[in-house]
Amino acid sequence: MADDTDSSARRWTYLMDMDGVLVHEETLIPGADELISELTDAGNPFLVLTNNSIRTPRDLRARLGQTGLDVPESAIWTSALATASFLDSQRPHGSAYVVGESGLTTALHDVGYVLTDRDPDYVVLGETRTYSFEAITTAIRLVERGARFIATNPDPTGPSRDGSLPATGAVAALISRATGREPYFVGKPNTLMMRSALRSLGSHSEQTLMIGDRMDTDVVVGLEAGMRTILVLSGISTRQTVEMYPYRPTLVVDSVADLVGRTEDPFAR
Repeated sequence: MADDTDSSARRWTYLMDMDGVLVHEETLIPGADELISELTDAGNPFLVLTNNSIRTPRDLRARLGQTGLDVPESAIWTSALATASFLDSQRPHGSAYVVGESGLTTALHDVGYVLTDRDPDYVVLGETRTYSFEAITTAIRLVERGARFIATNPDPTGPSRDGSLPATGAVAALISRATGREPYFVGKPNTLMMRSALRSLGSHSEQTLMIGDRMDTDVVVGLEAGMRTILVLSGISTRQTVEMYPYRPTLVVDSVADLVGRTEDPFAR
């Protein structure tokens, strides 16, 4: 599935999803540690991406470290960071009412935002394990009064050991149904998240590849951002589901273990 463009002289920048690509919940996917070590040793720039906005990069570094992955805090890019970067570019030093956890509130504080429930510029919805009726009601009323509605990502559900959990997209639908206002989603598959990640690395899409486990987010966002894409079958998508979509990844592999030893040119035949 690779195209015929010569890539042998390139030094690839790697963007990769976290859950389903490097880890399953708190378990390392075999080969992920070797891939990160190989990229680090070769000096290939990389970022680990996640649509989940609950944790800060520091927290995620610790979480990954417990599985055996050594990923620097600076190499982690979340939908919370992308959302904060977007809001800072739109309305610097603005205000927001946040439904979310420390990953999102910290990111907004770091760009100079004031968090308030009194006439905020934005209502910002992120992931949380403690959605409350009171907080959602406040968000609805503020949106009705004119606050702009932003959500970190459109994922309707998230994984847990016991099954699916309602995620940002599902709660956003509740608020939208109540207010008649749709949010602007910043995270994948919005290419805005990818472009902000590239800016943070000082890289260009033509030199970058996206590794993910979902056709409907990771592959399509990489494709639309002008990157080459690698689908791993260690997460959501399968070889059968690939055929359901009108677009295709550049390469399909069973897991990141198949890329170890090939990071200089993963598309070589």
